[in-house]
Amino acid sequence: MVHHWQPYSTLYASMLNNSYKSTVEWLFTQFPSYQVIGSKAYKPTLDNVLKLSEQFGYPEKSLKFIHVAGSNGKGSVSSMLASILKESGVRVGLFTSPHIRDFRERIRTNGEMISEEEVIDFVERVKNLNLDFSPSFFEITFVLALLHFKNQNVDICVIETGLGGRLDATNIIDPICSIITSISLEHTQILGDTIEQIAFEKAGIIKQNRPIFVSSVLLPEANEVIQKRAELLNSELSIASPIDLPETHQFSADYQRANFGLVRSVIDHLCAIGYDITNENIKTGIIHLSQNSGFRGRMQLVQERPNVYLDVSHNPDGIEKTILSLMPKVDGRLLIIYGSSNDKDLTSIASVLPKEAIYLF
Repeated sequence: MVHHWQPYSTLYASMLNNSYKSTVEWLFTQFPSYQVIGSKAYKPTLDNVLKLSEQFGYPEKSLKFIHVAGSNGKGSVSSMLASILKESGVRVGLFTSPHIRDFRERIRTNGEMISEEEVIDFVERVKNLNLDFSPSFFEITFVLALLHFKNQNVDICVIETGLGGRLDATNIIDPICSIITSISLEHTQILGDTIEQIAFEKAGIIKQNRPIFVSSVLLPEANEVIQKRAELLNSELSIASPIDLPETHQFSADYQRANFGLVRSVIDHLCAIGYDITNENIKTGIIHLSQNSGFRGRMQLVQERPNVYLDVSHNPDGIEKTILSLMPKVDGRLLIIYGSSNDKDLTSIASVLPKEAIYLF
């Protein structure tokens, strides 16, 4: 009988892959996850995430942050900022959600995903803690990100909120500035069913004496809530107008002009407080956006003849903007494959979808 021995490196990689897969499966099933059970996974308090952070020495206290909230655009803004900062020589951590294929997409340092070994090790440490509560999937993930960024000695972390802002697990940080990209009706069972209520939750990331940046495209009723919050906390409010992206960019959607306007305003602020970021850094940051941040899934052309676009729009406002950008590109029949979690306002979403199309839901 002949034994076919695998090289050690191959065997180790296979064992690691299986262990990582089971770790992520445990993460999704052991603790509440919004993707699995919907709004019941949302924990309207910061107590648990603070207790979990305490177990790991409060890593957030030794890091610098930019905090980004919004109904749409926060992933784009976070990714652009992280990419530009990397191009300027800053060691940057990026925390985004959700992931598309691999859980590790959520946590990156200078574009590199956290290692499988580190995810496995952290989850094992969490399992062995004697906690008097059950932390959520998102709370565990965020504390993992904080510890990773601390261990990686990052200079600044760009943090995207999960849901809302005020009671989002990420809101235990003290950022050098905050950003609110847009506000529209979303997650209404959790955040409220009016623009004013949702704006109040997003405005919860504004901190005392820390500047806040918002887009000029915000609805007046949202802007009013944010202005009041900024005045209460003595937070300087900057309103950014949409601007054109560098010519060599990868965006095919016009709504990215508003996101880039925010990014430029924040970059100007960072330069004013001592960061050295040039126009060339900004240009190359946009050119290298995907490799520096893992950015994808925003009107992303993945095949031609026929053209196939992938997009992660998830609420009526975002989907409407995507459709408006898509329709001029349609030549022939349009097929739309749509999927979502069960909290979405499908009636409103259906109203903005084009009537002349073939649908798979």
